Amino acid sequence: MSSPILTAIKQRRSIRDFTDQAVDTETLHEIIRAGIWAPSGLNNQPWRFIIVTDATIRARLSEQTHYDHIVLAAPALIAVYLDREDMYDDLKDAQSAGACIQNMLLAAEALDLGAVWLGQILKNREKVGRILGPVGNLELMAVIAIGHPSRRDQQSHRKPLAEFIVNEL
Repeated sequence: MSSPILTAIKQRRSIRDFTDQAVDTETLHEIIRAGIWAPSGLNNQPWRFIIVTDATIRARLSEQTHYDHIVLAAPALIAVYLDREDMYDDLKDAQSAGACIQNMLLAAEALDLGAVWLGQILKNREKVGRILGPVGNLELMAVIAIGHPSRRDQQSHRKPLAEFIVNEL
């Protein structure tokens, strides 16, 4: 069984090394458009985004994670937030943020870009908030680093399917 979606899911890799080539605004908007098509409870669509391409701001953000080299190398970052005013259930909305982020990673793959989901930066979410400016009721969920991959030879493997299925009733 094969389809373009299944192929993209299986070939997508977390890309951590980028060229210096910029990612244009319309492409970043297209990645966000893919994100907002993720499912959300009650179709509340609680996601909000900050696009960061400014090198000075990226440098300041790099100081908030031990993955500083990724943040510095990526020509674009997208901070993904949830709007607490539009949320109705913390768990369901956090799950929808994960679906949104996965859609964005798959969109980057489809657009021949590389991306990686940065979660460790959340340890310093308050400092990140001061760098990116006041965001009201928004809660940081992740930062996605995006760029043109400097290489595409990343390998991955998965355990056999039988290790994941607990039972078939």
